Amino acid sequence: SDDAGLVLPPRVAPVQVVVVPIPPKKNDEEGKVAMEEALDKLTADLKDAGIRYKVDDRDYVRNGAKYFEWERKGVPLRIEIGPRDVAAGVCVFKYRAGKDTAKETVELGSAAESASSGLEEMQSLLLDAAADRLASGITLGATYEEMRDALEPDEASGYPGRGLYLVPWKCDADNENKIKEECKATIRCYPMDVNEAGMAEGKECFYSGEPATHMALFGRAF
Repeated sequence: SDDAGLVLPPRVAPVQVVVVPIPPKKNDEEGKVAMEEALDKLTADLKDAGIRYKVDDRDYVRNGAKYFEWERKGVPLRIEIGPRDVAAGVCVFKYRAGKDTAKETVELGSAAESASSGLEEMQSLLLDAAADRLASGITLGATYEEMRDALEPDEASGYPGRGLYLVPWKCDADNENKIKEECKATIRCYPMDVNEAGMAEGKECFYSGEPATHMALFGRAF
């Protein structure tokens, strides 16, 4: 998430695309027909592409309020389409995050294809960013004393450093309880990648000094 609201990866978003039509003037019957035809074609293409979409055609809500609402809800892509866009055979894309969030003009005929590829790109960018954040928040090679001294005074949202510690560990429930009492840290998980790679082999437990059985990720929960 960010200051504007929720940010959802496309693959888990209940609504991946919200279409916001900008209606023609009340007396523009020809424009209304053209808009309906364009919307029918666009939504049919989105459905054929397997994209979960919603059309927000509420006439009692201003467009700016709609944009804010869907952005706050984290919908990955907003498609705007107005009378001039229909006449030009285009629509306007606005991604929530992950890729270029500036508005871009897209041909209506290829809008579903562009949305599909754009959502996949957004998914990859968000995943890479999350992996980087996780990696930057993990300390390797710390002693127990270093972890304890860093985490013991930690308060939610107030810790300026890395909050996770990847350390060699010998499974021992009693020792884990002692650590929890001393600095409130617990095992968050045993990362599969480093344990399958045998990273703990030949290492001593950072707490007991005995031969390690796993690499464990310690941290505090709030």
